[in-house]
This record gives sequence, structure tokens and C-alpha cells, in this order.
Amino acid sequence: MELKIQNVTKKYKDLVAVNAFDGTLTPGIYGLLGPNGAGKTTLLRVVCALTRPTEGKVLYGNMEIEKLGAEYRKVLGFMPQNFGYYPHFKTERYLEYIASIKGLNPHYAKNKISSLLELVGLTEKRKSKVGHLSGGMRQRLGIAQALLNDPDVLILDEPTAGLDPEERVKFRNLISTISQEKITILSTHIITDVAYIASDILLMKEGHLTFRGSVDALIGMVQGKVWSTTVESCEIGGITKNYIVSNVQNTADQTELRIISGDKPTNDAVQVEPTLEDAYLFYTGEIGTAGGPENEI
Repeated sequence: MELKIQNVTKKYKDLVAVNAFDGTLTPGIYGLLGPNGAGKTTLLRVVCALTRPTEGKVLYGNMEIEKLGAEYRKVLGFMPQNFGYYPHFKTERYLEYIASIKGLNPHYAKNKISSLLELVGLTEKRKSKVGHLSGGMRQRLGIAQALLNDPDVLILDEPTAGLDPEERVKFRNLISTISQEKITILSTHIITDVAYIASDILLMKEGHLTFRGSVDALIGMVQGKVWSTTVESCEIGGITKNYIVSNVQNTADQTELRIISGDKPTNDAVQVEPTLEDAYLFYTGEIGTAGGPENEI
């Protein structure tokens, strides 16, 4: 099972949203990372055959997905960033409706819906209206609709956006459980969502694929380049103008900074172990970046 993205470029007039993206994906979880405007959603729309590339092509099983048509849609599951739902539909009825749109056998769909409701923890909410579900429950419903046809290719665009930390942990665990035998692309700008579950990182910036590899490999690229230092509050402005600052922690009279730099930023700075977020900022951040332990960049 392979999904081949071959030199895909997508242009909108003078804007190049995706620029010569190239890669072959096999079963596993791929964390698609990048700042807003990096081209992640456009790439996913191309992979889902929702928009045609300006150049290049996408192949599944060595066949172009546009030529496969309905056969490709049978193996594809997609959860868009803002998936549509009817608030007055009951949860079970909504999944029945989506199953009918996908052309699934009614007997198969009934059994599949029951098992998916159990999988995503919504069995007790099967008769509840979708509009009455919490944000986390609706996101889990979005996963369920994407899995109705037991897809081989699963595309998740910002599935944890807006969820509280507890719901995000549940969601990550669910994705990890269901995705190992599928080609799963998880697009997000929340770094911690992929740190624990992704087998590979695909890092995009300005439409380009700038890095592909394991989480450990990406973190290893900034080994020896992450520093911790304590400064007076009046010094913060000057430091953030010259360095990427990934964390700011204030105390009573001083401030502890986490700085990403190839050179020692201050005389008393000490090296610390890098994280995936540090590596992400190193490749995509700009001077003056400052944030907390869970930046949503």
C-alpha cells in the first residue's frame, strides 16, 4: 500500500500554495507540521482529490487518483478542519446519512456505526442531537464518519483544534489506536499532538517540504542549540529581537528564557535537551518568536 505524491504544485494565480511537494507514504502516522499559510490544507485537498494540482500528480497503487475516481474514494477517509454536520440530526442518524452518501451497504453500515460509536466513546450519545454534543464529542464524531468505509488512507486536518488538553489526549490515543495499519496524515500546528504518535514528520514552510524524518531525527538537528538563561525583565526585549525564544517563564524579579541559537546567547546560558517544539521553531520560527510550552503557531 503506497500513496505517491509526485512533485505536486498548486498555484492560485500568483500565489504558490504548494511547491513541488514530493514523497511516498506507506502505512503509519505522518505528522504534517507547518505554520499557518504553509500549504498544509491545500496539499490535503489535493491528496483527497478535492482540487487538482497545477503540476504533478498523486498516485495510489500506481494509479492516478483522478483516474481511479470512485475507487479511490472507497479507500479514503477525510476529516476536514471544519466538517459539516446537521445540528438537529441525532448522532446515529448523522452517521447513517453519511454512510448513505458514501454508498455503503445498509446492513454493513448499521453494524459499522455501532462499532464506531463504541470505539469513539459515543454509544451513550447515539440518540443525542449533534448540536448538543460538546466540541470534543463532535470531533470524535468527525473521526467516526471518516472511518465508516474502513479507509486505507486517513486524512485528518487539525482534528484537535479548539479541544481542551484532556480531550486532546483522548483524541491522540484514539488516532494512535486506529491508524497503525493505515496511511494516516495528521495535519496540525499543535506540536504536542504529533510528538507522541507520529512515525514520521513532514515539515512544510511556504509550500515547500523542508524536512521529512522521525521525531528523534528532527530533534537531533537542534541538539546543542537550545539554551536556558535567566535575565532581568528589562533585558527581554533585546534578546527576543535577536533570538528565537520558545518559552518565557516569569518569577518574582527575573525571567527564565528558553532560547534556540547556534551560539551561546548569554554568558550564563546553559544547554538543555531540545524538544520537538524547539526543532519546529528552529526550522519555521522567526527572530522575535516567543511563546509558552504549547505554542499553537
